[in-house]
Order: sequence, then C-alpha cells, then structure tokens
Amino acid sequence: MGFVKGAWKVLVAIKDGLVLLAMLLFFGLILAALSWRPNPAAVTDGALLVKLDGVIVEEPENIDPFATVLGGQAPLKQYRERDLIRAIDTAATDDRIKVIVLDLASFMGGGQVSLEQVGEAIGRAKAKGKPVLSFATFYSDAAYMLASHGSEIWVDPMGGAAFTGPGGTRLYYKDALDRFKVTAHVYRVGTFKSAVEPYLRSDQSPEAEEALLAVYRPIWENWQAVVKKARPQADIAGLINDPAGAVTAASGDLVKIATDRKIVDKVGDRTMFGKRVAKLAGADEDEGPGAFKHTSLKDWVAANPAKTGGDEVQVVTIAGTIVDGEAGPGTAGGDRIEKLLHDGLKRDNVKALVVRVDSPGGSAFASEQIRRAIEEYRARKIPVIVSMGNVAASGGYWVSTAGDAIFAEPSTITGSIGIFAVLPSFERALAEYGVKADGVATTPLSGQPDVFGGFNSTVDTFIQGTIEHDYRRFLALVGKARGMSVEQVDNIAQGRVWDGGTARQIKLVDRFGSIEDAIAEAAKRAKLGKDSYSVKYLETEPDPFEQFVSGMFAPAEEEKQATGLVARLAWQQRAALGQVLGDLNVLGGAEGVQAWCLECSGALPPRHIAKADAGWLATLFRR
Repeated sequence: MGFVKGAWKVLVAIKDGLVLLAMLLFFGLILAALSWRPNPAAVTDGALLVKLDGVIVEEPENIDPFATVLGGQAPLKQYRERDLIRAIDTAATDDRIKVIVLDLASFMGGGQVSLEQVGEAIGRAKAKGKPVLSFATFYSDAAYMLASHGSEIWVDPMGGAAFTGPGGTRLYYKDALDRFKVTAHVYRVGTFKSAVEPYLRSDQSPEAEEALLAVYRPIWENWQAVVKKARPQADIAGLINDPAGAVTAASGDLVKIATDRKIVDKVGDRTMFGKRVAKLAGADEDEGPGAFKHTSLKDWVAANPAKTGGDEVQVVTIAGTIVDGEAGPGTAGGDRIEKLLHDGLKRDNVKALVVRVDSPGGSAFASEQIRRAIEEYRARKIPVIVSMGNVAASGGYWVSTAGDAIFAEPSTITGSIGIFAVLPSFERALAEYGVKADGVATTPLSGQPDVFGGFNSTVDTFIQGTIEHDYRRFLALVGKARGMSVEQVDNIAQGRVWDGGTARQIKLVDRFGSIEDAIAEAAKRAKLGKDSYSVKYLETEPDPFEQFVSGMFAPAEEEKQATGLVARLAWQQRAALGQVLGDLNVLGGAEGVQAWCLECSGALPPRHIAKADAGWLATLFRR
C-alpha cells in the first residue's frame, strides 16, 4: 500500500511539474513574441545595418512551425525585395542614418533581377552622398553584385572572391527508372520542353542545351556589365576567364587576387570593419570592440511604412510554383490568389492593377484560374500591367497574358510556352517479383491509368490529346494577348525559354522596366496624378504564430556556416540540393497538366537547405 501511495505522489509531482513547465513556456512565448516584433521606435542615429543572412525573394513564404521546431527542415531567412529597396531609399535621405552597412557574410543570394534592383538602390544611396560599406568573408556572384554598388568593400583576411556564373547540372533518371523497372509515361508538347527530359533521357538533349545557353549567356553578360559599370576599377575579367591561372599566380591567396585586381578595397576582420563603421556612425561602447550604433533592417522597415490611402494601384504577387488550392505565400495557390483578386475588386478606390510575376509556372488549371480572376479587372475597364521579375515562364507567362502590357528586365527568364504531364506505372517492377494485375473493364478507360497493370493505348491517346488541346489553348491566349497568329506563337513557343532582351525582340514583352515603372504606367493609364495614389499590395497576412516560431526557433544556418572558399561553395551546393529535392517533390506529386518550367527554378534563390527529416514526430505534426 505504501508503494502505491509513493507512486501516486510521484505521478502527482510529475503532473504538477509539467503544468508549471507549460505555464512558464506559455508566458515565456508571450514575452518572446512581444520582443520579437519590429519596433519602429528603436530607430537611432548611426548606421542602418542590413544583415542579409539568407536570401532575397519576391514574397517570403510561410514556414511550417512544427517542422521548424522539430528540425524537419532548415528554412533560410527570406528578405522581401521591395522592403530592402524601400529601406535603402529612405535611409539615403534620412540624416539619422550616417552610413549603410551591408553584412554579406551569410548572404545566400537572390534572382538576378532582384539583385540588380537592390543594387540600383544601393547605387542611388551612394550617389546621394550616403556611404555604403560592405563586409563579407567571401564574395560570390550575388554578394558582389550588391557590394560593387557601394563605397567600400571589405573582406576578411581568410576570405576572398570567386565568380562562377549561371549554370550547373541536373539529375537524369532514365537509367535508374529502367533499372528498377518503373515506366514513366510522359505526355508533352514542345520540342524544347525539357522539364520532362530527366524521365526520358540519361543526358541533356541538344535542344535543351541550345535553349539554356541562349538564356544564361546574356544573363551572365548582364551581370558583368552591371558590375563593371558600378565598379569600373575592378579587374574581374581575368579571374572569370582563368580562375585556375589566377590562383596559381597568387600561390592560392584569394585575398591577394581580390586586392591586386581592386575587387575589394580593404582587408580586415569584423572588428576592424566595425571600428571603421564606428568612425562614421559612432561607437557602441556597451557592446565591446568593433560595435557601432545602428538600427536594424527590421526596425527601419517598420519605421518607414509604404504610403496608404486614397486611390489605389493594387499589386498582386504571383511568386513561386503555381499550384492548385490555398497554398502560399511564397507559393502561388490558385484559390488563394483568386480570392485576393476578388477581394481587391470589392475595394471602391481601386483604379489599376499590377501583376507581379516571379514564377516558373506549375499547374495549368491554377494558372488559368488566376488568369480569369485578373481578367475580371479588365472587364471592369481597370488597367492591368504585368511586371515580370526574375522568372515569368510557362504558367508564369500564362497568367501574364491577362495584362494590357508586359514589363520585364533584360535578365528576366520568360517564355517556356508548353505543357506536360508525367505519370508513373510499376507493372514491370511488380512482375519482377511475380505480382500480376488483372481484372475486368466495362470501357476502354475502366481502371485507367493503371499504375499496377500498366497504361493501355487508349488512355495514352486520351491524355496526349488533352495535352495537345491545352497547348493550342495556351498558344491562342498568347496570340490574342500579343497580337500574333497561333502559327507565329508556335514558332517561338515549343517550350523554349528566353531571356528578357530576346523576349522583347520577339514581342513576348512590351517594355523594359522595374515594378516601379509598371506601377507608374498603371497609374498613368488610370489617369492618376503622380502623388495622388497609394500602392495597395493584395497579399495574405502572415500567421503571427508561424512568424514567431520561424523567427525564434528556426535553425541558425548562418551560425553553422563554415568560412572560406571550399566551405562556402559546399554550402551553396547543399542549398542547390535542397532546391532539386523540392522540385522533384513537386513534380512527383503534381496532379493534372503542368505548365511548368522546371529548369527555370534554378534562377530563383533556394528557400531551404537540404536536411534529413526529423522523423516520425515531425511527419505526424505536418499531416
């Protein structure tokens, strides 16, 4: 009996302890959530510290809080392009900000167009007399694109710089599918629709190579031209053309290469850099050597909100893969975007719409759903202008056909007018183990597509016919929007991707220009005065709990990042692997016809680092 009483006391103590722990955790979370929120009042005289320990994106995505807490995925911090630009532009004319500091030590990049736009904002600040100082351990393409626009470029004594340019490899699965006797049923239209090539080939087709090189080469030339204009004294050509020779001549000293070629201005560790900033911004004596007075990017953005009220030019963002349903932000869920547009039409002061597209496409059904919702604006005589970002391809171009005019940048990747579907079957794999499928059918399509017994010729003809019909519909939409015949569109379609410069020549886009240019054009067509309107972004409000969890408990990838050339490149490849795994997951789980430029996904920054799943607990919570 004494044992039972003792056990009961232990259980009660455990229960009381868990209740107390839960209460402490609850109040701790409330306190942390309150302290986590941006604080506009935290602005102080000194530096604006732009610490980019993540990626620049068009639209930050929602983070799965359970996967984050339990370690099932490693999300990168995501910085909204327009927030960065507004922060830099406002800091450039604010006397409280003495210097803008770019901390690029853990910067993981962004799309080419995003980098160019943020770089231009940095250049504007410099032109207005605001010093812009950057620091990094190692400068890659993306980090240097930003730093080159500034006043001083600092590098750590153990760092350096190297430039790789766009390109890389893809995985091809044909031999593996044959080995495991999996049949990939591929239905497509388009000679250049290379998204499905990994299922059909063991290597890249000549057509895919031709198309991708025709896009990557001008984009790389644009990068070099922008950097050369921003920093004419830098000798980057030799390092780009013969990196091995440059390293050999410098006995492997990357810092020597960077300084001799005037790629960087100063060599020093973070403390030395901080002391240099402190001379301009003032030292923060309480934080130790190298600390300087500053305002964080988050607090500065909160203190400088965009203008609101009055007549509106609305902006809807189509970012990430286009999918069916409510997905997003960061993913363009058809139902979600449609609702945003329908709600936008209910606002009495809407005068124009800008559609910002930064997407490689996805579901053809969702793309058409979004296009129809945009057409509702045009039906009410509301001007619609499309602004293309880093990528507006396949389904991203599908939704763009609803615009009165299309703006793009020379480095935009667009086109990929083509569609496909991929369905697997396992009859050969099952037969290998003596498993056969059999049954009855009342029609030629009964039980089809049969993933166990194989597809019959009827279902193959049926699906291919729908693909060809939808492709003709795609061509007709483009032809109507661009004033071309279906035959003319077909000649530049076939799934081929184009850079923005070429796309303008072949009339897939109307003008070069940023999203600000597109907004100004929309306002002009709506007959709005220059300062008589505000910009209203139609967007899904982020979930406060998800924001809090991702901000407080997200794995600090930048803290784990090793320094130096080899470690940096390995980290980037790990991020690239995460992108590949994400694409494969979407493709493997895709339903219906896809208007998707899979190869274009590489032009967008990685959103996750490849990482092993946390196990059954994380999986359970994600369901």
